[in-house]
Amino acid sequence: MSADNTCPDVSVPLRNLLNSVQCIRDRVKDGESNESSGGFNLQNFWDTLSQAVKAASQEATKLSLSFSKPPLPSPQDCERLAESIQKSVLALSTVYYWLPKSQGMTLRRVVRDGTADVLDGLIQLIDIILSSPLQSLSQEQLTSTGGVWLSCDRFAHLPRDNQAAVLDVLLSCTAVVKDALEEMEQAQAESQDPFSDVLEEEDLVSRGNQDTYWSESDRQLLGPCRGLMKASAACLKKLSTAVKSNGNVGTAENIAQLDDLADIAKEISPSVDDLALSLYPPMDHSAVELNACRLASVLKKVLEITRASHVCVEAELSWVQFLDGAVDHNLQKAKTLAQACH
Repeated sequence: MSADNTCPDVSVPLRNLLNSVQCIRDRVKDGESNESSGGFNLQNFWDTLSQAVKAASQEATKLSLSFSKPPLPSPQDCERLAESIQKSVLALSTVYYWLPKSQGMTLRRVVRDGTADVLDGLIQLIDIILSSPLQSLSQEQLTSTGGVWLSCDRFAHLPRDNQAAVLDVLLSCTAVVKDALEEMEQAQAESQDPFSDVLEEEDLVSRGNQDTYWSESDRQLLGPCRGLMKASAACLKKLSTAVKSNGNVGTAENIAQLDDLADIAKEISPSVDDLALSLYPPMDHSAVELNACRLASVLKKVLEITRASHVCVEAELSWVQFLDGAVDHNLQKAKTLAQACH
């Protein structure tokens, strides 16, 4: 933070406000919800939350305008402004706490992160006002105010129940896995041994595994590993469709099953990334085998949890069984090829 350029009478309530909003933000990030004893109305929650977010956005605008040009607000006006902002921040955090875990942990994380983003934006804005010259509206202050507005506007696009929240997670994971697969396929298409056109095939094999290209044994191992990555993409895509078509938030058990699906599905993309990274030359076949086993284990768990959940109606069983077999087939092939190269 740069030197304090506000007069002491004005900076004291702003500093107190900054500390207060930071404490509220920290509680939102770490705190527990007030578990309802029945009677929770999700639509009422969203209506009330939307009003609280709108109020926070308006308070941020008032704060920014008050310190956009001379004269400074009087100490009394600044005190009233700080109290008004604190009131809106407390209201926003209180409404967030209304959302019980029984409505879904995935949904709750989304609302928590959205609420924390608004509070982070306000903290940054107050901090900038405290540390900026007041002769004119700084670009930093404009950007920070816009950041609060953007965080508030995002609430209109948040998923409204746990089914929608879980679907968002699955679609995000699908995109990451698809990107990793495309990068690997592109690398495979572009990469070749620079000496492949001047050496006989037996000489190429004897050259072994070089640092900058895939050997023949590497290329053979790429096949089943890409098969596991493709199975990952297919699994996420099919699961997304099943959650969209069959997901239900009518009971606590169904909501919890959706959370379980989101939690295990989130393990797929980092496992795909680990496998993809180990495939680049120079390839360590032991590392590839280990990462292939880990990815296969995650996929088997996803399929097992899917099969046991309410989203897996009879029509979904065929793809679950098919992918289960595809994972086994590609893993066995990858292990055999990797061990042959040890």
